[in-house]
Amino acid sequence: MAFKAGVITFPGSNCDRDMAVALEEVTGEPALRIWHGDADLPDRLDFIALPGGFSYGDYLRSGAMAAKSPIMRAVVAAAERGVPVLGVCNGFQVLTESGLLPGALMRNAGQTFVCRTVPLKVENTSSLFTGAYAEGETIRVPVAHHDGNYFADEATLDALEAEGRVAFRYEEAVNGSRRNIAGILSENGRVLGMMPHPERAISPAAHPTMGGEDGKRLFESVIAALVDA
Repeated sequence: MAFKAGVITFPGSNCDRDMAVALEEVTGEPALRIWHGDADLPDRLDFIALPGGFSYGDYLRSGAMAAKSPIMRAVVAAAERGVPVLGVCNGFQVLTESGLLPGALMRNAGQTFVCRTVPLKVENTSSLFTGAYAEGETIRVPVAHHDGNYFADEATLDALEAEGRVAFRYEEAVNGSRRNIAGILSENGRVLGMMPHPERAISPAAHPTMGGEDGKRLFESVIAALVDA
């Protein structure tokens, strides 16, 4: 199966190349690079990634301006058709600002930038993003953000928990996120937003001090789910 993935680049994205390299490493196919000003996505995309960075310099609010980019209308439409969408770090912020995921990402507790590898608990293994993990497994994935403090009201948090939509949870205090939430799924499970960077954890050789391979299985999960569909 030829896997056709697209990586959206906004002004200020700085992890788009990392995401494209990771996708090619795992899928064996080069990822298509898509500019924020494009109105349409390439035909028959299997997967869309919104990378980390500082879209539009984080002016107004992280991800808020990128969510209004022309390409995001096409991304929202594709997500509504069921095309899998992954948003990492700034991409997670864009997903909440565009309404594809609930809640908001606020300034880190302590007002400091956090950049280190953190332990995550895998909470949900039934989604197409997490099928290669074991439920309750601890994995280690790098974070690098200033606005990763996940916030939602109690009713929304309860619904996320009850519906199994918390994909990953921090195992230690990282940024003040409510209930230590690190990543959440959409109602249909085909949109994942997460602050940690799986694309930076696909090869121990690439990041000898911070890396590992625990992020690689996220991409392998998507491929396996789509092949089996």
